[in-house]
Amino acid sequence: MADRDKIIRFYKGTEGEEIAVRLIDNIEAVNKTRKFRTSDFLDPYGQEIAETITANYGGIRVEFDGGYIGAERQCAAFIHDDFMGNPLFSLKLINAAWNDKYYHLLHRDVLGALMGLGIDRRNIGDLVINSGGVKIICLDKIAEFIMTNLVSIGSAAVSCTYDDLSSIAAKEERSKEISATVASLRIDSIAAAGYGTSRSKMTSDIEADKLKLNWQSVKNPSQTVKEGDVVSMRGRGRVEVFQIKGKTKKGRIGILLRRYI
Repeated sequence: MADRDKIIRFYKGTEGEEIAVRLIDNIEAVNKTRKFRTSDFLDPYGQEIAETITANYGGIRVEFDGGYIGAERQCAAFIHDDFMGNPLFSLKLINAAWNDKYYHLLHRDVLGALMGLGIDRRNIGDLVINSGGVKIICLDKIAEFIMTNLVSIGSAAVSCTYDDLSSIAAKEERSKEISATVASLRIDSIAAAGYGTSRSKMTSDIEADKLKLNWQSVKNPSQTVKEGDVVSMRGRGRVEVFQIKGKTKKGRIGILLRRYI
């Protein structure tokens, strides 16, 4: 049996503390029932926590499902080695359609409408925007509420229907490589190079809590990054620190970034 308190102390004071407590509760329930237990939707940071915690418990494995291949937000299933069946993730897909002749809605518009209904973000997976609509992946327990209550997004009237998860195509991410030099490996410098903006503008974005490093909020623009880290910014995608090349003759640091668009 893993040391519950030791694991929680590891995440104490971080954004992962609350997530860790919930996931440990799930795993300990699985230890008692010797079956399986699924979590709510987790972002990539939460998925990393799920894997880390599972590694501390013997006889339990973890699997993930977000409804389609390449989903960013996924639920974790903690499965006891004695359980011989397949875990049920209980995911639903809802199509919310609007008249694209008059309205051009974005991810933030859809998410804002769902949050405006009082829905917990943990119950909602990826939102796949298409022309004139959005595919909403959600937990089964909240699906009927969305079907009944999501009648508009902003000023656009919407109609909701159930759909099959297989209708979502596997996610194909496009990326471009960015070669740059920076004075230091501070997060504001790296992010400015990745998103093509100034350090001062990036500092403002950090102060506005728009930037995340490995899916955790960035609190200090002087925070350092390392190779393999992922920077993300609301509405502007992700930037991976693909390679740190070392110093140039002028004392700057060469970096290779990969921006996913």
